Amino acid sequence: MKITAIETFVCHARMRNWIFVKILTDQPGLYGWGEATLEWHTRAVVGAIEDIAELIVGEDPRRIEHLWQMMFRQHFWHGNGIIRSTAISGIDLALWDIAGKIANMPCSQLWGGRVRDWVRTYSHLGGGKMEDFYETSVDDARQFGDLARQAVEAGFTAFKAMAVPPTMPLEGLRPIRLAEAAVAAMRDAVGDEIDIMVDCHARPSPAMGLKFGQALDQFGLYFFEEPCWPENIEGLAAINAAITTPVATGERITDLATFRELFNKRGCDVCQLDITHCGGLTAARRVAALAEAHRISLAPHNPQGPVSTAASLEFGFSQPSYIICETVHNDVPWRNDVVSEGFTVETKGRIVKPNTRPGLGIEINEAEVKKHPFEQELLQRVFYPDGSVGDW
Repeated sequence: MKITAIETFVCHARMRNWIFVKILTDQPGLYGWGEATLEWHTRAVVGAIEDIAELIVGEDPRRIEHLWQMMFRQHFWHGNGIIRSTAISGIDLALWDIAGKIANMPCSQLWGGRVRDWVRTYSHLGGGKMEDFYETSVDDARQFGDLARQAVEAGFTAFKAMAVPPTMPLEGLRPIRLAEAAVAAMRDAVGDEIDIMVDCHARPSPAMGLKFGQALDQFGLYFFEEPCWPENIEGLAAINAAITTPVATGERITDLATFRELFNKRGCDVCQLDITHCGGLTAARRVAALAEAHRISLAPHNPQGPVSTAASLEFGFSQPSYIICETVHNDVPWRNDVVSEGFTVETKGRIVKPNTRPGLGIEINEAEVKKHPFEQELLQRVFYPDGSVGDW
């Protein structure tokens, strides 16, 4: 059995261009789907996939670990830079999809079988609509409350909001009070039975992240995401030690050694590895083993396209430390037109029942994808009041 070609399909979804990866084999009808979406780097990732394809076309797709080692270690540069790691991830997902199809079972069965009967999901405010999640101003606390109620009305028992404004390395009380008001409005709107997560998007400095974390501790958040730059593991650990809300991070980490350092220093209690960036399901399973050893929960980062979601869910059915799956459902109105899925979602509670199809259980409609060709992603930038550059 041989890989005969690796194809990419780019599908413009407003804020992101989904990059779907299709691996073809010499066996009639046997192929696999993966995803390598990386916003604002679409052309670079597609090019990296073409470069990596030279290594593995002609190889046996069943030798997934062997191929992963080739993709990561060969061509001289190791594969932990974000572009190459994302390209490897998309290919790796497609290889696992093929493996499941060969065995005629879902991928989770290949990894020891299901450890749970369903996976809980959470939504962004607005269900993935960019304007609601990223552009709702913390000056408008009432809007946060309204969007929170909408998430619960849609069946979710948990949701995430960006309720922390961009700040300079040190600021006074004003941004803290704005964040408090926005989170208070959400808590008042949905009560204590609903879990709320706040995403700082790694905007604050460690000093400001600590201030925000201490101020929001009173609201009983499910987790507090990226309160400072992910490179600053000491800062993450200091914040995590100082507040009762669990700190979540990991979406921007692409190598096992950094995850090891993050866990050893207790920089988080929730690991948000991104399966489409960290090296695919092969690498994600290694990270999951490390997390299990440190009793750290898994809640993968997943605001991408439908193949990423299918992979995250299949991963969740196999991992004991997995707690919840990030989902978006309203980023584009035609999302469900491009994919057929093997799992089912119960509207009440937004829980997902297991995939019943082989592999990742998804099929991409190539004709529908072609209706949404590549467009440059919508520009997102942050500048502070004095004109200096901030983090988006």
